[in-house]
This record gives sequence, C-alpha cells and structure tokens, in this order.
Amino acid sequence: MSIPLKNAQEIAEMRKSCVLAATLLKAVADFIEPGRTIKEIDDYAGRRIQEAGARSPFLGYKGYPGYTCISVNEEVVHGTPRNRHIQYGDVVSLDLGVIYGGWVGDTATTVAVGEIAPEVRKLLDVTEQSLHLAIDKARSGNRLSDVSHAVESFVQGNGFSVVREFVGHGVGRTLHEEPQIPNYGPPGNGPKLKPGMTLAIEPMVNLGDSRVKVLADGWTVVTADGKPSAHFEHTVLITEKEPEILTIPEGVSLRRR
Repeated sequence: MSIPLKNAQEIAEMRKSCVLAATLLKAVADFIEPGRTIKEIDDYAGRRIQEAGARSPFLGYKGYPGYTCISVNEEVVHGTPRNRHIQYGDVVSLDLGVIYGGWVGDTATTVAVGEIAPEVRKLLDVTEQSLHLAIDKARSGNRLSDVSHAVESFVQGNGFSVVREFVGHGVGRTLHEEPQIPNYGPPGNGPKLKPGMTLAIEPMVNLGDSRVKVLADGWTVVTADGKPSAHFEHTVLITEKEPEILTIPEGVSLRRR
C-alpha cells in the first residue's frame, strides 16, 4: 500500500480546496428546509460550487448523477438527486466535495430539520463525537486502525452500530486515494501514520443494526431495518504534532472535543 505524502506547497493548496468545501457545506446545509426537494438542494449546491470556480468530484464519478450526496433518515450515504421532499423532523446527511486548484476537499454533516426524536439526536451527537475521537488518533506514529477503533468503540459503547460496507479514504489529487479507512477493527494494525498524509475520516452510524442495502438506482444506500443513520466527515492532515482538520469554513474556529 502506497499512501501519498503531500509536501508543504501541496498542503497549502489543499487547504484552499478544503476550506472551500467546508464553507459550501455550511451554505448548503443552511439551505435545507422543509418543502425543498433533494434535487433543489443539489442544484443549489452545484450553482454554489460553480460560482466559486470549482467542480464537484462526485458528478460523473462512475456515472453518479449529482453534485452532492444527500441522504435522508434511513438513507446512509450516496443519496442521489430526486424529488423527495424534506419534511420537518427529518435528518439529512449532506456529503459535499470540491475540486479546486487541482485538489479535492471532502466533508460531510448530518442536519436535523426542526425537532427530532431524542434517540435520533443522540445518534447525531455520538456520530459527530466519534469523528473527533478518531481525529485525535490521527497522529504520526499511530497505526491506521487506531483511528478505526476509536469510532467503533465509542459508537458501540453508546448502543449504536457502525456501517461496515463503506469506509473513509485518503484524499488529495483524486477523491479516493490510499488508504481505505474502516470505522471498525482492533487498534494497533495497519500502516503507520506519517506527516503529509491527508485522510477523509467519515463515520457512518446506524440507530439500529449495521446491515445496509443499495436501492434500485444503484447508488442510494439505506439501513436494512429502516431506522435512521448519520454521517459526518472531515479531511484531516497528519502533522508532526496535532492532527489538523482542513475542512473548517473560513473564519470559523472548530472546538475540538
């Protein structure tokens, strides 16, 4: 396994793409409201990406038809643009990437549309917290599976389940680089993390059991039991010291958990 290492100039350029991705993610998340269709939200994201002088790495990827991936309630990931209307009480997972200056920024969040059930709120909170626990393990000298184990142990300890069929990944010049980053497994395994690695860490967590299936469109992944799912993602740089979260909107200070 050859994991690309970025030099200082490449990292500086990648920071720009990641900040842009994070800024657009926030803008599109703010656009989500009851009554809008998933296609309307995706079209809005596409306009914002193009206005910023960027491209979507998702559009056309193996034939994927959208600028973003928008997944609602029981949908886990890869939700395609369609005429499903957002309703009050939904949870909407929004996965957005950009190609800007030749570099990819990749990030995701799950948005609550109005009031949601307490157990679903806990699902979102635990999934986001597991991401930050994983990021804390993304340190030079640690093993890749230390990141994976941080997600699984926290999620399962809170009574939820980790999706196993879909994983995080390296990211840089292309959307998917080595390594693959599962959200499960024992610690202490896999390649050692080194400064210059850039990883898209993305827990996908189900309220019920971990089983999923793909719908007839060939893309949209849903929970097998029909219960809600949550998805959060950051692009993270391995440094000599603290891991650096690259996908933070310009002017925003992200509190580490």
